[in-house]
Amino acid sequence: MRTLTSSLHFDFMGKRKLAMMLSIFLILLSLASLATRGLVFGIDFTGGTLIEVGYAQEADPEVVRKVLADNGFAEAQVQQFGTPQDILIRLAPREGVKSSDLSDKVFSILNKASAGEIELRRVEFVGPQVGDELTEDGALAVLVALMAILMYVAVRFEWRFAVGSVIALVHDVTITLGFFSLFQMQFDLTVLAAVLAVIGYSLNDTIVVFDRIRENFRKIRKGESEEVINISLNQTLARTIVTSLTTLIVLLALFVLGGEIIHNFSLALILGIVVGTYSSIYVASSAVLMLGVSKADLMPVQKEGQQVDDMP
Repeated sequence: MRTLTSSLHFDFMGKRKLAMMLSIFLILLSLASLATRGLVFGIDFTGGTLIEVGYAQEADPEVVRKVLADNGFAEAQVQQFGTPQDILIRLAPREGVKSSDLSDKVFSILNKASAGEIELRRVEFVGPQVGDELTEDGALAVLVALMAILMYVAVRFEWRFAVGSVIALVHDVTITLGFFSLFQMQFDLTVLAAVLAVIGYSLNDTIVVFDRIRENFRKIRKGESEEVINISLNQTLARTIVTSLTTLIVLLALFVLGGEIIHNFSLALILGIVVGTYSSIYVASSAVLMLGVSKADLMPVQKEGQQVDDMP
């Protein structure tokens, strides 16, 4: 890998203004979509009824969805769950209608429309108050994670690196949320878990780059900050590509073969890893460079009287 990285000489920092324009465009688009369209929250956040139904034969979610829509449940969310015979139905709460009555009505509709026997396996109800608490706790979890990362990187490296890493993480989270808002894809607890996982993955990639930048600032005696950062990015590029590609292969397999129940979860991770890899190279490193990091900022602090103590 050392031989491979030494032959790479991409001018990443030379393209940082172009990358900055792309990032600003994506962030503004995401914020505009979040402000105007918002997120399509699942019943984990909004409250509602979850019904699991088992069929004797393979069930087609599209057929189930059409049957429910024709009988007054057009808003029902239908997914395959586990085996092709299992169907998961999510319904938003209705005023004046009990959850038990709602589930009984849905089961009755599906039972009449089915050629074979079906089984009502599970009914769960999430109240609006619980949904509000999950929304607040989820937002708080993201905020606490970002604050903890800011303090950790500031202690381990330097405050400019801490700011750069948080800028990159906010960049990744905003674009991921903006994607789900723009395409009106359901945002539930599994997607929130994916967003938190993206924060961890992106930070890990950024820390590897920062480690090499710090090391090279101390090793390379001559050279501007832009040149040192470019060298560091080229040296870690092979590792970054290999790590991202191997992770994406697993996630693509989950996306294609994992079933509809984890479709949005795997999609959020795929998007987050692509954006996170990009931000580790361009956003975090460019932010550190713009904040004016220099070799003097990263040299070990020499304690007073240390030279005298080291004398024989």
